[in-house]
Amino acid sequence: MDKNPVLLSSLSMDSDIPLYSQLVNIVRRNIAAGTLAPGELLPSEAELCRAFDVSRSTVRQAIGSLEAEGLVVRKQGRGTFVAEPKMRRKTENVYSFTSEISSMGLTPSSTLIEFEVLLPTPDITKVLELSSADSGIYKFTRIRNVNGEPLILETSFYPQHIYPKLTRELLRDHSFYSLLYEVGIAPACAVDSYSAVVLAREEAEILGCKQGSCAFSVQRRTRTETGMIYEYTQSLIRADRITLDVFLHKDGVSFSRSVDK
Repeated sequence: MDKNPVLLSSLSMDSDIPLYSQLVNIVRRNIAAGTLAPGELLPSEAELCRAFDVSRSTVRQAIGSLEAEGLVVRKQGRGTFVAEPKMRRKTENVYSFTSEISSMGLTPSSTLIEFEVLLPTPDITKVLELSSADSGIYKFTRIRNVNGEPLILETSFYPQHIYPKLTRELLRDHSFYSLLYEVGIAPACAVDSYSAVVLAREEAEILGCKQGSCAFSVQRRTRTETGMIYEYTQSLIRADRITLDVFLHKDGVSFSRSVDK
């Protein structure tokens, strides 16, 4: 059996680029070059750990990033496969802020301004489809920055049971998506609901805008492959910096966001 082309590459331990990012780039290059064909099985986590002499968490973070980009798809009990091109189009809207902004050649960063563990309100219990209002949730608010400039004010809600040991320090220093991937939770689909709003004084100050400036209000619910809702996010996005493009094609409708420079 021919060796998987991913295993023919190597990582640079002296590079400033994180190891998981190097591994992402290796897989991405092979997909773009056609040496990894749609539907082809990627090496297992154990194989990647042995071949590149990295930890399992590094491999999982890399696979999680590739899955967030829609380049690969995990099938429980079978492994991770290169996504079909048609599937990649369908998963364009299931993205992380970091992946989305980085793909534009810009620098993303986040500022954590609130982190709480609390009991959900009846509305949040309903939105997250929790079985009981006694189930704890995480609520945290972050400013999402692009090239150091505040762009999004984002408040997220997650059931506590999906990652019981989350702390403010972990959230500040790690991508929560990568932490969730380590325990087997990854996005399969998401629904965004957009509306136009006017920023209040406090919101405008946080985002560096004038009071009364226009913004997009976005509510997102994200599900796993099993259909479980594990994320509900409310975002305010500066309308002076974001453009939404809607694409109509024979396979359906998709959209993309771009940052005005």
